[in-house]
Amino acid sequence: MKLINKFVIVLVCFAGAYSAFLFFSDISIVLDKLLNFKMEFLPIIFSLIFVCWFLIFLRWHFLLKNVEINIPVKSSFSIFISGFALSFIPGEVGDFVKVQILKNKYDISRSKSSGIIVSEWIYTGVGLVSLCIFGGLFFEISLYFGGIFGTVLVILFILTNSKKLFVRFLKFTSKIKFISKFSESLTDSYDTIKKSTSGKAVIISSLLSISFWLIESVTVFFIMQAYGINTIQILDIIPTYCSAIVLGFVSFLPLGTGVVEGSFGVFLENYGIELATSFGVVIIIRLFTRWFGILVGLFALKKNGGFDQLQ
Repeated sequence: MKLINKFVIVLVCFAGAYSAFLFFSDISIVLDKLLNFKMEFLPIIFSLIFVCWFLIFLRWHFLLKNVEINIPVKSSFSIFISGFALSFIPGEVGDFVKVQILKNKYDISRSKSSGIIVSEWIYTGVGLVSLCIFGGLFFEISLYFGGIFGTVLVILFILTNSKKLFVRFLKFTSKIKFISKFSESLTDSYDTIKKSTSGKAVIISSLLSISFWLIESVTVFFIMQAYGINTIQILDIIPTYCSAIVLGFVSFLPLGTGVVEGSFGVFLENYGIELATSFGVVIIIRLFTRWFGILVGLFALKKNGGFDQLQ
C-alpha cells in the first residue's frame, strides 16, 4: 500500500508541474504546435531512443561483468529495463530495485551490486559534463556548468579510489537523512565502487555515457524537427539540453521535474522560440525520452516480480 500511495502522490506532483507549465503558456499556440507533429519522424525518434537504451545497457552489463557478476544477457537486459520503472520516485526505491531483483533471482548480495548503481550515477554525470564542456563552443553557459560539476566529479573519483577518504566522506554526509539510509551499505560496497571507477572501466563506461547523451540530444533535435522548429541547430541542442539535464540532476528532484523543463524552455527562448511553444514541446520531449521508458520499465518490473519484492 505504501508503494501505491507513493506512486499516486508523485504522479499527482508531475501532473501538477506539467499543468503549471501549460497554464503559463499560450494554450492555443501549444496545441497548434503539438497537433502538427510530423508522423514520419516517429520511426527515427523511436529508433534513437532504443539505441540510447542499448548504450546504457551495455554500460550496466559491462559493470556487472567487471565485478564478476555473470548473469544471462537476456535477464540482465530485463533487470536493467526494470530500473526505468521507478526512476520518477524519490527516496531509496528508484534504481536500487535492480539490486533487489539481482538478490532475489541470483542471490547476489546487495553490498556487491549497490556499488554499480552508484557508479552508474557517476558515469551519467561524466557524460553530461563532457558534452557541456564541448558544447561551450556553441553555448557559453554550458562551459561553466561543465567546469563546476566536472570539479565535483573529479572529487568523487578521488573519494572512490581512497577507502579512508570514502569512509570519512560517508560519515560526514550521513548526517543528511537521505544519504544516511545508504551509508552502511555503501561502505560495504566500496570494493565494487572502486573497481567500477578505475582502470578500463572508466574509459569504457565514460564513452558509453557520452554516446548515450549525444544520441539522446539528437533525439531531442528530431522531436523538435517533427514540430517544425528549425531555428536551433543540432550543435546548439547538445549543450542546451545537457545543461538543463545537469541542473535537473543536481536538484535531486525526481527526473529533475520542473528544473529541466523550465531551464530548457528558457534556453530555447534564446534561439527565437517562444516560451509558450518551448514549454509545450519540452513536455513532449520528456514524454518521449523519460516517460516512455518508465512505461516499458513497469512491464519489465512486473515480469521480474519487482512489485511483489517491494511490498
